[in-house]
Amino acid sequence: MTSVDSSTATSSSSLISTLVSIASSTLESTASSTFASTTSGTLASTAASTFASTASGTLASTASSTFASTASSTLASTATSTLATMATTMASTFASDGNTTEPILQATERSLRELNYYFDALVLNMDQFYQLVFGIMILLLTMGFAFIEAGSVRSKNTHNILLKNYLDSFVAGISYWAIGWAFAYGYGNGFIGWKEWASSYVPNESMSNYFYQLMFASTACTIVSGALAERCEFIAYLIYSFLLTAFVYPLCSRWGWSQYGYLHIGHDFDIDGKIMHVKYEDFGGSGVVHLVGGTSAFVGAAILGPRIGRFHKETGAVIPIRGHSVPLAGLGAFVLVFGFMAFNAASEGHITHPGDGAAISMAVFNTAISSSMGAFTSMFAHKVGLFGHHWSILSVINGAFVGMVAICGGCNSMKPWGAVIVGFVAAIVMNCIEVLLQKWKIDDPLNAVGVHFGGGAWGALSVAFVKYPTGILMAWDKHSGCMLAWQLAGVCTFFIWTLGTMTIVFGSLRLLGLFRVTPEMEMKGLDIPKHGEPAYPLEAYGHGYFEKILAVVENGQLSQVDQGYDSGIYVKDEGPYEHPEVKVMGIHHVNRVPSMIELDSINKLKSVKNPEQLEKIKRSISSASLSPSSPTTKADPKFNWGPGRILSEHGYVNKGLDLHGEPNSGVRLEHMERTAL
Repeated sequence: MTSVDSSTATSSSSLISTLVSIASSTLESTASSTFASTTSGTLASTAASTFASTASGTLASTASSTFASTASSTLASTATSTLATMATTMASTFASDGNTTEPILQATERSLRELNYYFDALVLNMDQFYQLVFGIMILLLTMGFAFIEAGSVRSKNTHNILLKNYLDSFVAGISYWAIGWAFAYGYGNGFIGWKEWASSYVPNESMSNYFYQLMFASTACTIVSGALAERCEFIAYLIYSFLLTAFVYPLCSRWGWSQYGYLHIGHDFDIDGKIMHVKYEDFGGSGVVHLVGGTSAFVGAAILGPRIGRFHKETGAVIPIRGHSVPLAGLGAFVLVFGFMAFNAASEGHITHPGDGAAISMAVFNTAISSSMGAFTSMFAHKVGLFGHHWSILSVINGAFVGMVAICGGCNSMKPWGAVIVGFVAAIVMNCIEVLLQKWKIDDPLNAVGVHFGGGAWGALSVAFVKYPTGILMAWDKHSGCMLAWQLAGVCTFFIWTLGTMTIVFGSLRLLGLFRVTPEMEMKGLDIPKHGEPAYPLEAYGHGYFEKILAVVENGQLSQVDQGYDSGIYVKDEGPYEHPEVKVMGIHHVNRVPSMIELDSINKLKSVKNPEQLEKIKRSISSASLSPSSPTTKADPKFNWGPGRILSEHGYVNKGLDLHGEPNSGVRLEHMERTAL
């Protein structure tokens, strides 16, 4: 650098002095005017004038000195020193090259670049944080599923269904990470991707989206387990869950959501001389997630077959198999609503773009409106006689659930009145599908097909009807018609693809003998034979006056320990299996577990109202089911088991059997007469 002559030094000193004086006077003037403007009344004017004139006085002096020490001493001195430094640097630069413009432009450009860098980083971090937080909250959706399914099955299968729900996220974690992501979002064509296996070459900035999409895949997997509950082999669950989240679902998400997907890219239509672009719209996954999961549940339930005793072989009547805990299912419903709000709120994918806040707010609000309408519609439909005659909490739960499933498709793009329509239609569709499945003898313990298949299909199509302001109900033009056609194409694509692939998967499992448990295991329950851990072990219950463990401690015996019930009658513990019939044996003084035929006969006779159907059921029951107790039964008649004993306690009289089921004249069940209900 060349030396600085005296004239240059003088000009530099002048420039510094000028900048310092400007900064000081500007800051003091600004501070004084600001202080005066922000203070009201007499105190404000007095303080301002006193500060300006630097007069003395108690209040004015305090305010003036405080403000002066803070603003003038700190702010002004800091800014002054900063400007002085900048001026010195600029003066030195001016003296070195004589250029008075270039350094200012370079410094400004450098500052703007740094500011832009930090702003972009902040935007990216906020979007990643948004995806991660809501992705974690979607796990509550899985927890809600687990509670509802656990409460909707019998107690002997609770452990099995909880384990499956807990494993859904972990199975999807491996399969989607290793294979599914590449098929869904890896580089490829409009049909399938073929790069980024096992997150290779995926930048760190995209891992939040990776995790977020993984949660959606896990949700699609969770849907199926409820429809196959209480009779599906555990190894079959692992196989179909892996294939569903590794191959079947990822391709559907690619077609509907990926930038490469042909449904997402859409098509240009020439409508009245104008080029109109139409694409498949599915904001939260009514079609991509729920229709795929619901179709898989339908195929699996149809191929697996109904639970033992669900449908009567002769009459086809539906026998209710109730879950063991309505409170557990109700608790799951509360958690599910919370998780579903996060599910739809997360579907925006980012939070920093203009309009994101409004879109997310509308999505969450419409979800609440649709679920409310679905709950009320299903509840009243079950009360007025369309699908029942009672106020049912289970119908309310499924109604709210299907309303949230259906609104996923367009919750960000419709008005609340559109959400009302979506929820109303979804509840009707769900209940109609439930009735239809029963006619087809397809057993779906949780009505997963009605909720997810029916709600998902209608939700995807509803976008074309109620999207504001271009939907059919508002516009009624060719553009809205093309939108409906494109949405229908997406629904058919997902349905046909899932139907074909999952038919191969479930059909293969059935042919290999891996799909269904044995009838004996199904009747005893899956918890102990499969997992060795009953959800409600009998020895864990007791009122403190008699418990098995305490009896073992006191008597030192490991066998022949009786288990007590509230009735005060003690019966022998029949082994490791959890028999609901054991309590019946204790109450009725019997020591033989009644057969499934006998129990089924009792339940059928108690529930049938039609005399013709009642006679048909009686004739269908073999004489073997009415035989006396087994040879091992005690001679005392009070220990004998016979259907006549139980039936008599429920309002039936058998002219041919005595109270304990002993045959008097060898007659059959046709002699049973209903005397009371």
